[in-house]
Amino acid sequence: MLRKFKIAIDGKEYLVEMEEVGAPQQAIAHQESAPVAPVAEPEVKPVAETQTVAPTPDVPTDGEAINSPMPGTILKVLVNVGDSIQENQPLMILEAMKMENEIVASKPGVVVAIQVNTGDIVNPGDALITIG
Repeated sequence: MLRKFKIAIDGKEYLVEMEEVGAPQQAIAHQESAPVAPVAEPEVKPVAETQTVAPTPDVPTDGEAINSPMPGTILKVLVNVGDSIQENQPLMILEAMKMENEIVASKPGVVVAIQVNTGDIVNPGDALITIG
């Protein structure tokens, strides 16, 4: 069964058709010259000059930052700032692709800073925690 979806990538919208895997097969009449309806561009509003942008949190430079290995959502932070930790100790749980992944300490030390909160969405390379 073919299903149509509208997706946005980098602010540009696309109309795609995908076949549902595991669905009963149907005879599909393909129209080679079927026009695709144009997708409206999203309206971009300029930021007012008086509007301030929230500053990014300061990342301590005295320590080793542990970065996110993949995109996902922080489910649980298992340590607090000031806690002594051991190498390979779980520090937080990152959900990625419906799987829970433990982020572990790369070395023993003390938690200097935690740059994320429970529920935050992170990208690969984002700083999660700093160990001093």
